[in-house]
Formats: sequence, structure tokens, C-alpha cells
Amino acid sequence: MTFIDPSSSAEQLEDDKLKSSRRSSSSEDRQWGYDLYPQRRKKSTETHGITSLLDTKGQENISKIKCERTIYKCIKQSPIIKLMMGALKSSGCPVDIRRHISCEECAPTVSGGYDPILNQVVICQNSVHKIGHIQSVLLHEMIHMFDYCRHDLNFKNLDHLACTEIRAANLAHCSFLSAWTQGDVSVFNIKQAHGDCVKSKALSSILATRDVSTTEAIDAIERVFPKCYSDLEPIGRRIRRNSDDMFKAYTEGYYYGYDNS
Repeated sequence: MTFIDPSSSAEQLEDDKLKSSRRSSSSEDRQWGYDLYPQRRKKSTETHGITSLLDTKGQENISKIKCERTIYKCIKQSPIIKLMMGALKSSGCPVDIRRHISCEECAPTVSGGYDPILNQVVICQNSVHKIGHIQSVLLHEMIHMFDYCRHDLNFKNLDHLACTEIRAANLAHCSFLSAWTQGDVSVFNIKQAHGDCVKSKALSSILATRDVSTTEAIDAIERVFPKCYSDLEPIGRRIRRNSDDMFKAYTEGYYYGYDNS
């Protein structure tokens, strides 16, 4: 799930970080999804990034510490997250977890987000707790980060947004089992089940954060679906549930020049 328009270049990230703290238009916040991430509007010294694990002030800080510990465990142990870290590093966008990943309180309707102005993944500490869920959200948002790193994405362009949401759903979420449980598959349409799941997930992500109609979102998804659905970088395969696909993808990353150290 993405939010915010990344209109700035890499060299302007720090300036944009300071400017972002001065946003005042609530309507603009709603339009681009910023209202779902209230800590994005705080001053840069008040939030953002992995904090000290010694800070135990209040329930929010306890939740933050638990979230950060789980993220750290994912980065150290999950083969698919290690693959994404290596792919981003090899693509010229290395991830510093203290700078590029942030645990925050979010609106209950979202579990995470990617802020391209700050080049930062947000994990919603009030919504996701289990390691499997956090791994899934991390993977989803890191695919957005990878797309922003490798391509000239404009998140105000609905087709661009639809494409990266399709890729994230394709590579991070949908399997036969998940498609079945959300009603996208029956015994009569098994062949198209995965594609239908991807479209449904991409649609829900767009509508959750963008002020567009369902028809506009569906039209954008259909326009870019063939090209974006077939793009499997940097994982190279669709991850099947209860399989060893994550380990295979991590192992194969070396052959594509992705740093897996």
C-alpha cells in the first residue's frame, strides 16, 4: 500500500522530509492517504525510524518496541525479506532499518504503507503483531520501495499506483488458498484464481488510500495488468503458501546479482 506523491529526486529527500512536517491541508492529506498515518505529519525529530529499545514510555512505546524487535527478526531470519534487502542494496538503494523502516500508530483500516518522499516503509504497530503478518507487510511495502528505486514512478499517476499494487499483491499475498478464502476462486475457475486475487487485493489497496471511484481504480488495474502481472522482479516467482519458494528465491537471487550477504 502506497501513499504520498514522490515528486522529489533522491537528492531532495532530506529537504522533502522537512517540508512534509509542515503539511496543513486536511483535504490533501485525505486525497493522498496521509490522514491514515498521523505520525507522518509530526516533526521529523518526533518520529520516523527504528527507535531505541530502551525507550519504554507508555503503551505506544511498548508496542513500538515489540514491532521493531519483530522487524529485526524478520530481516535476520526471513529468506524473502533478506532477498528484498539484497535486491534493494544491489539496485543502489540500501536499506538502513533505523532510517527506512518505521513502526507507527496508524488508522485501523491499514496495516502498513510506503512513503516515497521519505523513502520509508511504515509498519502499523497497532494493527500487525505476529511475525508472519509483519513479514507479509514488510514484503509488500519493500516491493513498492524496489519499484520506486528502479523505476520513475509517479504515485499521483493512477496507472503507476495500480502497477506497483498489482506487483505487491502478486508477489507478496495471493496464493490458491488466500484466493479461495476471499471468494476469488471456485472449482470452475482455478486457472484464473491467482489473477483474480491479485486484482482484488490491488483494488482494495488503492481504494483504502486514494480518493478515487471503484470504476476509476478498476479501469487503471485493467490497463496495466498484463504487463505488471508478468513482472516478477526481484523475486522471480510467485510465492506459494506452505512451500519452499521463499528459500528458492533467496538462493537464486545470487545468480541475478542480488547481494545476499
